[in-house]
Amino acid sequence: MANTTILLREDIESVGGRGEIVKVKAGYARNYLLPQNLATLATKGNVKQIEQERSSLLKKAAVEKTTAEAQRDQMSSVSLTFQRKAGEAGTLFGSVTSMDIAEALKAKGYEIDRRRISLKDAIKETGDYTVNVKLHREVTLAIPVTVTAEGGEEDEKPEKKGRKETKPDEVTTEAPASEIDNPEVPAGDDAEPSA
Repeated sequence: MANTTILLREDIESVGGRGEIVKVKAGYARNYLLPQNLATLATKGNVKQIEQERSSLLKKAAVEKTTAEAQRDQMSSVSLTFQRKAGEAGTLFGSVTSMDIAEALKAKGYEIDRRRISLKDAIKETGDYTVNVKLHREVTLAIPVTVTAEGGEEDEKPEKKGRKETKPDEVTTEAPASEIDNPEVPAGDDAEPSA
């Protein structure tokens, strides 16, 4: 397996960060990184140029990190709420995806690429979640996300009905027990004269 030494022009999660000189498989470099202009070959003939590019890329990365930290501080108070149709157990009819989160952030005035939102699986149940947004490879922001059922009152009523249906015997046996002990009204009449 042949390896190639390249200079990364962009951050690539599985390979390295911008400005780093790394070794990758020749096919990966030739078929993906070089045509996409994500990397440059690190040959003896262009080592000086690569060093200059590397230093400028590192400076650019430092500026981007500072900007990302400022953006993290600015976005620290952001929280998102989604209303979706849900079943009785809180299972959503659909899901909340990274694209939904990106659109909600855009509506609040923050332009975040959906690929920077770390969401292993789509959110498929109501509840509170924490979603990480990668503003820079070293700067991550945790955003609280709340997913509620659409028309909260309407969805809660079927849940209560469902609970009442599962426990009607318990409720009827406990509450009317005192009435069953004294089902006749004369028993109450006997209690009044004695008092």
